[in-house]
Amino acid sequence: MTDTAVVILAVFGAHLLRFGFNNEPLTIGDRTFDFEIGYVVTSLLFVLGWLVALQLFGTRDPSVLDGGSAEYRRILDATMRVFGTIAILALLFQIQFGRFYLLIALPTGLALLILTRWLWRRWLRKQRAAGRFLQRAIVIGDREKATHIADKIVREPQSGIRIVGAVTTHGTQEPLLDDVPVLGNFDEVLDIIDSHSVDSVILSTSDAITPQRTRKFGWALDQKRIGLIVAPALTDIAGPRIHTRPVAGLPLIHVEYPRFEGRQRIAKRTFDIVGSLGLLILFSPVMIAVALAVKFTSKGPIFYAQERIGLHGKPFKMFKFRSMVVGADDQLKSLLDEQGTSDKPLFKVNDDPRITPVGRFIRRYSLDELPQFANALIGTMSLVGPRPQREAEVALYDEDAHRRLFMKPGITGLWQVSGRSDLSWDDAIRLDLYYVENWSITTDIVVVARTAAAVVKPSGAH
Repeated sequence: MTDTAVVILAVFGAHLLRFGFNNEPLTIGDRTFDFEIGYVVTSLLFVLGWLVALQLFGTRDPSVLDGGSAEYRRILDATMRVFGTIAILALLFQIQFGRFYLLIALPTGLALLILTRWLWRRWLRKQRAAGRFLQRAIVIGDREKATHIADKIVREPQSGIRIVGAVTTHGTQEPLLDDVPVLGNFDEVLDIIDSHSVDSVILSTSDAITPQRTRKFGWALDQKRIGLIVAPALTDIAGPRIHTRPVAGLPLIHVEYPRFEGRQRIAKRTFDIVGSLGLLILFSPVMIAVALAVKFTSKGPIFYAQERIGLHGKPFKMFKFRSMVVGADDQLKSLLDEQGTSDKPLFKVNDDPRITPVGRFIRRYSLDELPQFANALIGTMSLVGPRPQREAEVALYDEDAHRRLFMKPGITGLWQVSGRSDLSWDDAIRLDLYYVENWSITTDIVVVARTAAAVVKPSGAH
């Protein structure tokens, strides 16, 4: 209903702005047709085609609702296909569409569709936080694999899945997690499903569950109208990298390796240059105000350049507005010793006494980081990327964590919109690795949009 209202508003709003209440005739080639195919009828067909495309491209598929950026990508894809079809028809039949009419309808409709879907997501997340609109699911498989899957899903409450328990190979009674009890073994699974009002079953791999048993189990679930979700031993891999291809009756999963070269590298660099230059211009009045505030409220330089580790482990100077007293770095070790975290990564001091009054304000709203747009412009950083870390933090990396150095550090990133300094070291690294493995321009745009919301409602900024 919301999609319908939005599309009607966009198309007929464009009609009213361009033609008023007149039903302008539509010109095809050298012939002008009257009311039967005037702009009123054209707008009606336009609305119908747009709504059909939204349905055909699965924009309302429950599997993508509130599921990352896939829903927005499908909306964008459906919308562009509609306008692409209009362009092709206009070319083939020499239809003289009003350009102003289309230029209003396309961006307005697309923006409103994404906005209303985002509002619905906020509503849905509140409902799920209150325990509504959740699928009750059980996890089945070997204990270690079932624990891994349950832990991942429990960490993501917005997924809409509530794990009510697990069925392991041997049915050991020790719970998988604090809130995920083991309900029995695989031989008892159908009775467990009935007694716990299960909506879905998440099946992990297990040597004890043979292909024949899995097939019969699927038939039994089909009779009960219970959803079957198969969870392969793949984690932190985004959907676009995964392709399923049936071979000899086997649903083989092909996983593409992450690539960051050629067109992808050019696209990201272009995004960084255009974005950082535009943001420097946009925020120039704010930056001037911050610079003056820093200059006249404390002794020392306006800017602060700190060495961080960048692409392929090369150090670079990261620019910030100075938010601390002069000589703050010399005091860091003693402050970390006082709070007992000198041996821990993510060197943050709680209630840091080195921060100036102005510095506390600009840190809270991330204004101290605005000069980093210059880093993105010259190429030492990216607008979106892994968290820029110090040499001492990089020294704590294990072999896996070094993979995050495959991309330039970002002014913002998944870590920024997922808790910032409230994140644990392991969670920060996990998010950075996920970004490196699954980068896309769409992801960058979504992260930038979420960063704006995180700055307006700051959390975890020290």
